[in-house]
Amino acid sequence: MEWLDRRVQRWLWDDPRVASGAPWWIKLARLAYALLRDLAAGDLSLRAMSLVYTTMLAVVPLLAFSFSVLKGLGFHRELEPIILRFLEPIGPEAEEVTARVIGFVDNMSGSTLAGVSIVLLILSALSMAQKVEASFNFVWRVDRPRSIGRRLSEYISVMLIGPVIMSLAMGFTATLSSRAAVSRLAQAGPFGEWVASLSGLLPYLLIVAAFTFLYLFVPNTRVRVLPAAVGGLVAGITWVTGGALFTRFVVAASRYETIYSGFAIVIVAMLWLYLSWLILLFGAQLTFYLQNPEYMRLGRRTGPLTNSLRERLALATMLLVGHDFEEPAHGWREESLAARLRIPQHYLQQVVGALADAGLIAHTDHGRLVPARDPRRIPVAAILDAVRAPDRGAYGTVDHGWTESVQVLADRIDRAVRDAVGPQSLADLLDAERAAPDEPARDERRRAS
Repeated sequence: MEWLDRRVQRWLWDDPRVASGAPWWIKLARLAYALLRDLAAGDLSLRAMSLVYTTMLAVVPLLAFSFSVLKGLGFHRELEPIILRFLEPIGPEAEEVTARVIGFVDNMSGSTLAGVSIVLLILSALSMAQKVEASFNFVWRVDRPRSIGRRLSEYISVMLIGPVIMSLAMGFTATLSSRAAVSRLAQAGPFGEWVASLSGLLPYLLIVAAFTFLYLFVPNTRVRVLPAAVGGLVAGITWVTGGALFTRFVVAASRYETIYSGFAIVIVAMLWLYLSWLILLFGAQLTFYLQNPEYMRLGRRTGPLTNSLRERLALATMLLVGHDFEEPAHGWREESLAARLRIPQHYLQQVVGALADAGLIAHTDHGRLVPARDPRRIPVAAILDAVRAPDRGAYGTVDHGWTESVQVLADRIDRAVRDAVGPQSLADLLDAERAAPDEPARDERRRAS
């Protein structure tokens, strides 16, 4: 299979006919190749399986929390239709499963939902949200999750507002789809007829909107609206189509009830949960490639981050962040800085993480990068040390068993680096860069010479 993979890559990327200005169908073939390769690798499947287990544990506490919020606002009767609609693909048992889930929710939402119980409920819901974020961050090559403060504020906000929005949307859809509403709209002129004809698409638009929102909100990075909307559209259509096919499968495979007896409902529900999570992660992967097409060829099989590249990235990062700190402009985030340096973001995250651990760079509450202290108090040698030996603090006192000659040579290399940079600080580099001729003039002199 490796030789076939290499041949496909050469045809899609190295063929001289498509190397420059590839036509749309080649770009589409590249995207399809990347998505199929990632599905075959199995990482998305493993993440989906893990989320099924997490969902089974956290779904009742999460629904109980939503039920409590909706009950306080008078919308709690809308919870059951939402669950029933999600479970429709599992066939006739959907109503039974929905009734059982609602029964569990009613029991938990009664007098037991107080004191320690409410704390455990919130922790279960937050744990599930954290697992979902971790899966999305895996797709987006994001190594740093949200801070605890952001998790609490953002996740609880979604858990409070999300059920209300979903209930209002479902109620609006049900009202607009009723015969009385359709007849009244049909009598309101051409615009009313057009709205009435589109009323049947509202449930699907809600699904696409929900998927798009997840792709925009969940990853701990900035996601552009257009890739998220395309990913939400494709994933929503796939989910609806997959639900219809799964329903046919459940109806046709009647033997599972004989084999598994009472466990059949649970197994079918777990299968549908697995497919739903897999489709959701597939859409997230599609969104990632639409926003970062440079990853399509190799996917997660990127090369190692060499020491030389780490040092150059550290210096370039501190220079750009320091310049923006002294002359405030738009502010750098990791994704915009990676685009500016034309480097994969997960490479930059490793360097930024080492600089942050060394106390040289920090993240603001809005995710922007700033120097952790005055640039005059940031030696260039400290920047290089942060990325040349990021594990020195953890393993510096361990006897690695180096021979004397290796230790002497390594010390000479370290001294040579320190002697080369001298006492320069980040502020000195910024002053030197401002004093240097600008790039266009430098290029013009080079051509003239």
